[in-house]
Amino acid sequence: MVVAEALAGIALIKASVDGIKSAIGTAKDIGDIASEIDALFTGEKQVQEARNKKAGGGIAAQFGVDTVAKEIIDAKIAAEKMQEVATMVDMRFGHGTWAGILAERQRRIQEAREAARERARAAAKRQAEIEEMLKVGGLVLGVVIAVVAAILVAMQAAW
Repeated sequence: MVVAEALAGIALIKASVDGIKSAIGTAKDIGDIASEIDALFTGEKQVQEARNKKAGGGIAAQFGVDTVAKEIIDAKIAAEKMQEVATMVDMRFGHGTWAGILAERQRRIQEAREAARERARAAAKRQAEIEEMLKVGGLVLGVVIAVVAAILVAMQAAW
């Protein structure tokens, strides 16, 4: 399955680069090739994830010559294709465009991570508040039951 993911990632990278090559000459702005660039990033991520998943496998999966060679070659192909696209984008839209894309992408990823952390903190806070309310409610219920029991005992003793 990991091999299939890596193959899919490399195939996606190659298809994205081909799409960018065919569209970059006529692209009026970066939005014309944005979906291909997104696919390129997705493919690169798949290659990295496949490489990282193998680290959890057995000794043969981690250290097999074909496995190590495939991981290194796939990573180099992905890096080579990313550099090729970077050069094409910078040549078409001006120096620094690719760096701007990478910086904006990283900023958005960081914002998404921070938003996810904030949602997790808020959920944990709500959970803690609910637990505290249940504790207080249980304590109040216990006191009420104790008072009612004491009243019943007092009434029973008075009869």
